[in-house]
Amino acid sequence: MSPSKYCIAIAALLLSGCIGQPSGALLTGAVVNVPVSEIAGNHAIFVASTRQHAADDKQVFDRDRSATLNFARVDVTVPKVHKTGQIELRDRKDPDPTKYFTATNAVGYQTQPEFSKALSADIAARGGRAMLFVHGYNTSFDAGVYRATQIAHDSGYTGTPVLFSWASGGNTTDYVYDRESAAAARDQLEVSLRMLAQSGARRIDIVAHSMGTWVTMEALRQLALTGDRDLGGKLGDVVLASPDIDVDVFKSQMRRYGKPTKPFFLMTSGDDRALKLSGLLAGSKPRLGDYKNAGDLAEYGVIVVDLSDAKSGDSFNHTKFADNPQMVKLLGQRLRADDGFASDREVTDRINMLGGLQ
Repeated sequence: MSPSKYCIAIAALLLSGCIGQPSGALLTGAVVNVPVSEIAGNHAIFVASTRQHAADDKQVFDRDRSATLNFARVDVTVPKVHKTGQIELRDRKDPDPTKYFTATNAVGYQTQPEFSKALSADIAARGGRAMLFVHGYNTSFDAGVYRATQIAHDSGYTGTPVLFSWASGGNTTDYVYDRESAAAARDQLEVSLRMLAQSGARRIDIVAHSMGTWVTMEALRQLALTGDRDLGGKLGDVVLASPDIDVDVFKSQMRRYGKPTKPFFLMTSGDDRALKLSGLLAGSKPRLGDYKNAGDLAEYGVIVVDLSDAKSGDSFNHTKFADNPQMVKLLGQRLRADDGFASDREVTDRINMLGGLQ
């Protein structure tokens, strides 16, 4: 890439962002009593993270990398005024749970067994289902928690939501730092997936976004190398939304993983401006999330969902999987499906619905 193109790409990234949410304190420290009728949902988000503990307890985890996994549970309320697909972020001076997503409590776990015990109890109480969300580039810890909450709430997911939060810098200038943080996190994501499989979950669904899809594919590749690619039959749906992965790298990962028993879902969009910028930084190589040759990928056992015609709440069209109200509801329908494999016709009908969203 020429210096001029590189500078243009960096400048554009400075104006963009994967989630576009400010980083900062997750907990307000204020106790605001509100009527239960004004709260639409209360969600316990279990967290496995390669971030370091923050010096400020209200922040919980910061941007720095940890060599070991850290664990927490964050309780988040969703206001009754919430609109599907949105994340109502509070004003720093107005911590009102009736208006905004509000983290009411955070519990840290000192050891993996302690975390696993709490996780197992929650999974058992919720029917043996768990959904692991892996966030993408430019995502602070609080933004990851809010997005995991919004997906769980808007999709109507009834199982246990788990956030894998790798050490994204949470700034648009941290693209290279984030790529290296993602690489450093893949072993710990593998550990987290095995932990979920040992927690009593009968089905584990994965929803990964943007750069988080690369971490996910690397962890799945590593599981395949050990002969346990589907976590003992517990792996459910794998959804790769706006995947920021080089197409050739993805094909290599899938060749090592093998054709999945249950097809992976790739959510792509030809108007994803964030991925076009990422491709420019990568030497004008296409990213998987805006790759236009779906037939070229079919042989790897994936189903491509083209969301090019779907509207997005993000000006860069990079978060349609979560911020398009119809899309996130259909995602929930997919995740709430029974354990049996859907017929080819059922899958085709779902994809036609997903690709035709407005």
